[in-house]
Amino acid sequence: MNNFTFYNPARIVFGKDTELKAGSLIKEYGTRVLVHFGGHSAKASGLLDRVIDSLQKEGITVFELGGVKPNPRYSLVKEGIELCKKENIQAILAVGGGSVIDSAKAIAFGALIEEDVWDYYLYGKAIKQILPLGVVLTIPAAGSESSTSTVITHDETLIKRGLGSPLFIPKFAIINPELHYSLPKFQTACGIVDMSAHLIERYFTQVEHNDLTDRLIEANLKSIIANALPVLENPTDYNARAEIAFCGTLAHNGLFSVGRVGDWASHSIEHELSAKFDIAHGAGLAMIIPWWMRHVYKEGLYKFVQFAQRVFDVQLDARYPELIALEGIRRLELFYQSLGLDTNTVSLPIDEEVIHEMTEKIFVARDSQTLGFFKPLTRDDIKAIYRSANQK
Repeated sequence: MNNFTFYNPARIVFGKDTELKAGSLIKEYGTRVLVHFGGHSAKASGLLDRVIDSLQKEGITVFELGGVKPNPRYSLVKEGIELCKKENIQAILAVGGGSVIDSAKAIAFGALIEEDVWDYYLYGKAIKQILPLGVVLTIPAAGSESSTSTVITHDETLIKRGLGSPLFIPKFAIINPELHYSLPKFQTACGIVDMSAHLIERYFTQVEHNDLTDRLIEANLKSIIANALPVLENPTDYNARAEIAFCGTLAHNGLFSVGRVGDWASHSIEHELSAKFDIAHGAGLAMIIPWWMRHVYKEGLYKFVQFAQRVFDVQLDARYPELIALEGIRRLELFYQSLGLDTNTVSLPIDEEVIHEMTEKIFVARDSQTLGFFKPLTRDDIKAIYRSANQK
């Protein structure tokens, strides 16, 4: 186990009708608030009206900026920054899922600097301060409601990049599972894959003697698997929704990263896929993760055997560890398929030219010439994973 410091001050306000507390919670940080949200659903459901009413009852002056899309865009971030500077915004409330929250995080630090925010994403520059940020979560998936990270996509270059800082952890996150009832099955499924990916990226490490966090990750994955189909079959199952929502938050709040070094190659490989084809992040991860696993499992066979046995209860002859590992990968792939998602990229127009383009974009402005930590991937490794995922 490596040395570590764990810090996460996000206040989680969980349960029914908790969105009505938004005004009293955000007032602690300012009375001129930007409410940042996505599209039609936040308004049509009445959620946005309830949240804004909560703010106005606290005497807060509300400014609105909607229009966040999946794979949030740099252009809207710039618009938000200009609005914050013009109106002297004191705090931001993100009403939405990971894309909205990530966009809000970018605006929150961009409003306090003169430089181009994209340079921070591209070159990993450290940020020094941000506007206070609160969240009303509508899509359990990215875990951005209590994470240190944000990801945006540049409109022109279609390069997708993440940026991390403890300052990005929201001051509070309101999580009412009832707000998730109206999510389409596809969006729910993509969210389930996303949170499972955050666990998988952390689980597969070359750092040994992390049994406690191994078992916490395994328990979270098993809970996701147990509640996934009940949520898809009965979208208004409050208890299943609550389990999934809390799993997503815990998966990415940093607790399961302590004492270990995660991999994160699958995320970077997928980022170029979703930037290029504008697909949902979770859908892209379902296409990539099984193939990353098949490419790297021999680098830490014991870990893949443990994953198969503890998460999917694989019971095969211990004399054949490779078969156990491959069966675990197969069962994960079947789980993703049971959610109605593709586990390959054959539906996308990918050829060798596209594979080369996506691979090269991964390394734009990166110091390292390899990707990931479980098995450092070269360009040839990444191309091989893209090719494998693109076979019928």
